[in-house]
Amino acid sequence: MTRRRRIAVVPGDGIGKEVIAEGVRVLRALDEKHGLGLELVEKDWGADKWIAEGVGLPDGALDDLKENYDAIFFGALGDPRIPDMAHGREILLGMRFGLDLYVNQRPCKVIVEDLCPLKNKGPDDVDFVIMRENTEDLYVSMGGRFKKGTPDEVAIDESMNTYKGVERIVRAAFEYAQKAGRKSVTLADKSNAVRFGGGLWQDVFKEVAADFPDVATQHRFVDVMAMELVSKPEAFDVVVANNLFGDILSDIGAGLVGSLGLAASANLHPGRIGLFEPVHGSAPDIVGQDKANPLATFLTASMMLEFLDAVDVAADLKKAVLDTVADGKVTPDLGGTLKTAEVTDGVLARLA
Repeated sequence: MTRRRRIAVVPGDGIGKEVIAEGVRVLRALDEKHGLGLELVEKDWGADKWIAEGVGLPDGALDDLKENYDAIFFGALGDPRIPDMAHGREILLGMRFGLDLYVNQRPCKVIVEDLCPLKNKGPDDVDFVIMRENTEDLYVSMGGRFKKGTPDEVAIDESMNTYKGVERIVRAAFEYAQKAGRKSVTLADKSNAVRFGGGLWQDVFKEVAADFPDVATQHRFVDVMAMELVSKPEAFDVVVANNLFGDILSDIGAGLVGSLGLAASANLHPGRIGLFEPVHGSAPDIVGQDKANPLATFLTASMMLEFLDAVDVAADLKKAVLDTVADGKVTPDLGGTLKTAEVTDGVLARLA
């Protein structure tokens, strides 16, 4: 009997709708070919629903996701009509926090040397994974604004780090390194200036590392880490960092591989539902122009299929994307001339 794999599809806003539609095309083709048992259920959560109904995540949405779905295939949020991104915080952060998806996993690997902005750096040099803590730090919105709108205004954001939160993301980084055959885990922090949170990360990192004697360890202050990612990226295998630093370092990684259009991500809590998201944003300036790069969406779908134990199919999809990029059959952001749907057609032809 074919295993049922139920996926909530959230296209979101802008080009999110365009690239997720292409991702669904690919997933349906793979399901037809391999009998994966995929059940794709679209959710209308995004700017249009927020503006029309004032609703981001509907009542009961988190419970429904926990009880009835295996994964979430997520597009992008962002709409000029909602400049404060209130709907984005409620939907995306609501799912990250509400589902306790504490691992944000971002692979960063150059596919073609010509796309890398670094001189003489290629696939063997830029090949690391960032494991970002996803539920704590400055993103928890602890703080406030006092005397708002006056010359005496004070704005405070508090960074929260717990032993539980730090320990589980550090352990996830070591477990990933061990499973994937990676040689080292690097902690990126700012413990020389941020004493208390940084001190906790330092202590926990050393404690967890003792359980993985076969995995080498490194430490970098985050400013040095940013510099070395562009001067000697080959020094890194797995990088673990708090929410803010991990967010920033991840986009440096996307720049190194050549485009946010190749940046995939997974938001995970082992043993629970996972959320899979290309991270390029909603790009309202190119909506409707058939320019959106769908390849990050396909790489994200590959991560999702691997999570759903369709490992061989995930590998086939990833290889089809890599070969497509290598052949230059891509959208303008990668130096190509193809339209969004034409890139998908090429990937489907390779899969067939």
